[in-house]
Amino acid sequence: MTAPVPTQPRRLAYLGNPAIAVAPLLALHEASDRLGMEIVVVATAKDRRRSRRGQPTPTPVGAAAADLGLPVVHDLDAVVASGADLGVIVAYGRIIPLSVLDFLPMLNLHFSLLPRWRGAAPVERAILAGDAETGVCLMDVAEELDTGVVRCRVATPVGSDESADELRKRLAGLGSTLLVDALAAGIGEGEPQVGEPTWAHKIGREDLRLDWSRSSDELHRVVRVGGAHTTFQGEPFKVWQATPCGSPGAGAGAGELVGDVVAVGSEYGSTSGEGGGIRLVEVQPANRPRMAFDAWAAGARPTTGEVLGT
Repeated sequence: MTAPVPTQPRRLAYLGNPAIAVAPLLALHEASDRLGMEIVVVATAKDRRRSRRGQPTPTPVGAAAADLGLPVVHDLDAVVASGADLGVIVAYGRIIPLSVLDFLPMLNLHFSLLPRWRGAAPVERAILAGDAETGVCLMDVAEELDTGVVRCRVATPVGSDESADELRKRLAGLGSTLLVDALAAGIGEGEPQVGEPTWAHKIGREDLRLDWSRSSDELHRVVRVGGAHTTFQGEPFKVWQATPCGSPGAGAGAGELVGDVVAVGSEYGSTSGEGGGIRLVEVQPANRPRMAFDAWAAGARPTTGEVLGT
């Protein structure tokens, strides 16, 4: 049985890795005097190389903790030994063993409206599914992934043109406020999750492939996630920004490039039931930086009727 969450914790352990977990750490540190709480340890992954020739560098959370002068550790044994009476997890990326939870209760800031999108990639999956709303939950860490009771939550609309990076930053801000307010008010009773769970499996390369037979709305959502890819003249070609639009012309087949518009939806149709188009705004050809479509086209000089993805 996991240790009970204290109503008024005083010594916090913080566990996280990526950039989305930095804002809640900063918010807790800034509010620590007001809350009467101390961050006694920050657990994050070990330093690693971010490029082939680069030196090992800390995670975003590790770097932020060092800047704040907080102790940084890389294993859960050190967290248990820290004397913390509550752990706060934000995108830590590891399953917490029951043997740890027996000694140290933990709360997790999860970026979805549970039980929808349990798992590793809730922000990306919400966008890919076309969800109109998402949010943040503060929940107990339980033995099974993302199944704990929810202490509090906040919902927010998903912008129709909002990228995953933009949504992550906004959710991090909302989650920071939710977390600090919950600690300030005293941890109340949680509520069991209600509804059919869905699973936010990790995003793979196939999830980001631009299948031009899909609708313009679906393809736009793939681009918004980041890293959407296809090919041009057999070489890798990424699309970083694009907008849905009408068909570039009668008879244009899926993947056919006409000016700055790619014809789409010939197999499944757009949401209107007809073929449509995707207007390319920012692209990245093989071995080149990201650039405006017009700048790329001026050099590459694609011919009308060339097909992407072949």
